[in-house]
Amino acid sequence: MATELEIKLTLSEKAQAEAFDWLMHRPGATEGAVKTLINRYYDTHDAALNRAKAALRVRHDGKRYIQTLKTQGDFVGGAHRRQEWEWELSGPDLDLSLLAQTPLHDQVDIDELTLAFETNFQRQIVMLEQGDTVIEVALDSGGIISGSTERPLHEVEFELKSGDAGALIDHALALAKVVPVFLNLVSKAEQGYFLAGIYTPSLALPSAPFSGVSLLQHLSRAWLMDQAVQVPPGLLTEVERQASDCSQRTLWRKVSDALEAGVTVPELMVRFPSLGELQLRLASVD
Repeated sequence: MATELEIKLTLSEKAQAEAFDWLMHRPGATEGAVKTLINRYYDTHDAALNRAKAALRVRHDGKRYIQTLKTQGDFVGGAHRRQEWEWELSGPDLDLSLLAQTPLHDQVDIDELTLAFETNFQRQIVMLEQGDTVIEVALDSGGIISGSTERPLHEVEFELKSGDAGALIDHALALAKVVPVFLNLVSKAEQGYFLAGIYTPSLALPSAPFSGVSLLQHLSRAWLMDQAVQVPPGLLTEVERQASDCSQRTLWRKVSDALEAGVTVPELMVRFPSLGELQLRLASVD
């Protein structure tokens, strides 16, 4: 078992190309491989894995088949932290015996697992190395597929391989100042579950004020569902305090006005190109 620490940013196809150019000019940057990844995700007919907040896939990278189990994990300091189990396979089929090594074996009837959806994309790798810190940046471009339905996928992921975890947020913030990005707390697997009709998140507003991270989670769910967000000002008081703490009060006031009026996430990204920087700073102080 390993622990994965990463920051995932959603952006437009044009911004993704600009992000690659920017990354290649970073100190210690080296261009890595380009791979086409075919990822098949499995669950039971009653979505037992999704309810257990886990995702199981088999990935083909053109050379190898790799079976991976990930937990949803938690969100700390702007980054996702997840538990992950990974095994190399001899072919494309699941090896259910491997799951006996994980907490999954007593939570799900693994004999009922079946194909739920696919995420297929091209991945360009850029490695960033500074001293003892190594970060792998993956630029993913492709689609999420369930049956005859598909949604586009354009992401940049920063994953810590070794060294200072704080460097993740530093690099992500620097990128957010150059191209419009959206700090997305919805995983590829969650997007696939939603597309397959297995998972529908709630956009119900809380009874107490949002914290910075809880608002970011709400915005990510609204992005997934392509729904407008309308938040009464009384639920944004804590976020305003946090925005002031991280020197983002001026931008936050404009964003909060838009949220109070009702707006979709794509509209927010167009109106406020620095939205990603605001999100990352809020995530860092929560």
